[in-house]
Amino acid sequence: MAAYIIAQINVTDPKRYQEYVKLAGPAGAKYGGKFLVRGGTKTTLEGDIPYSRIVIQEFKDLATAKQFYSSPEYQAARKNRLGAADFNMVIVEGA
Repeated sequence: MAAYIIAQINVTDPKRYQEYVKLAGPAGAKYGGKFLVRGGTKTTLEGDIPYSRIVIQEFKDLATAKQFYSSPEYQAARKNRLGAADFNMVIVEGA
């Protein structure tokens, strides 16, 4: 069953955040990740979604998504993101 990493992001330091993006994309690809949503215009239909950027990345299964998150490649990228964005991330299994 596919699994999806969903991130809600407000970038606070664009220069540092770009360093994260440069490393995180290739790290995801190494683990078979495919971006379904990467920013783009969003329209809130209900509630308050106080994040300007939404990212959804698909992986073949939950184990692979967790492997990506824990990987040395992603953790190196993550170090660049810390302090560069307000960031929430979750993994959900697909139907």
